[in-house]
Amino acid sequence: MTLRPPTTRVLAPDQGLIILNCSRRKLVTAAPVEALDLYQGGCVPSAREHFAADPIRRARIRILSGAHGLLRPETLISTYDHRLTTRAAAARLHERTVGAQLDTELADAPSLRHVLILVEPLYLHALQRVFDHPARFGQITIIPDPRAWRDGVPHLRDWGWA
Repeated sequence: MTLRPPTTRVLAPDQGLIILNCSRRKLVTAAPVEALDLYQGGCVPSAREHFAADPIRRARIRILSGAHGLLRPETLISTYDHRLTTRAAAARLHERTVGAQLDTELADAPSLRHVLILVEPLYLHALQRVFDHPARFGQITIIPDPRAWRDGVPHLRDWGWA
């Protein structure tokens, strides 16, 4: 038996960020709930399950909402119905909220180097600030299918998060 050193590098939580698409399917509730619990479709349920026992890495998830911009998992939010349908609407979302939210994210985590993005193509327009800092990132992975959690898991494994 030959023992090999692991090929996985373990990223500290502040070195990685996961951005997921919101989903049309939501928990129907009159009271606000945490964003990670509100969304019932796309990759959100898989991410919720994957990081259930890891609150530090769970905190490195952001959900891109067409109505609210980037939401932290613990952000309290009520059921709503709003979907980005045009590139112009995505650009307005970037200008209105997401650009500043990403700037804050970058300032709050100066060691952030790896970003895993699982959003539908139209929502990528709202994330354009990520692409304004190419020298900062060692890896930006885009999976343009908000339901393809299984495609993101190898990247999380490479980070030491799976």
